[in-house]
Amino acid sequence: MPEYTLISAPPLAGYDKDFTGAALKAPGDLAIVAVALPLKGEAAAKKAIKAAYGKALPEPGKSVASKDGARLVRLGQDAAFVIFTHATPDAEAVVGGKLKDTVYVTDQTDVWTGLEISGPNARTALERICPLDLHPAAFAVDDAYRTVMEHLGVLIIRTGEDAYLLLSASSSANSFLHAVETSITNVS
Repeated sequence: MPEYTLISAPPLAGYDKDFTGAALKAPGDLAIVAVALPLKGEAAAKKAIKAAYGKALPEPGKSVASKDGARLVRLGQDAAFVIFTHATPDAEAVVGGKLKDTVYVTDQTDVWTGLEISGPNARTALERICPLDLHPAAFAVDDAYRTVMEHLGVLIIRTGEDAYLLLSASSSANSFLHAVETSITNVS
């Protein structure tokens, strides 16, 4: 009987395409760890996060890139994501080790799929499928909001002047990719 080895791979692994005025790619080795601040332990958790990442946990709806390239995304009063490049399936242990049991951590890597969209047409393409006001005056660099795009739940993070990280459920990755690709094609 043949032996099989299962290998975990993101649903959009290897996707990288240039369009007129925009580039769309699935970031490789993207790790996502949910961080929950414990009741009555918020101060210790925030202190540990600042010590581990060199940046304070931002306010809800904001994100910040840390000294080691991780992105801290504040989802709510006591919830955040740590998003970083990590190839092995131990992202939860990495974040938990850095924060020394001051927070609750849950690996969310397999739950989400990510797309990075960048270029001068990126915002125009996103505005066609996103109900948020993405004008720079309303959605600044490092802002992060939950929204919907083509009936799919999405976390959108503005990572640069013309760059965004989009996270959606991995179970609908192909539909998500199709919606973003179609919108880019329609504005190119």
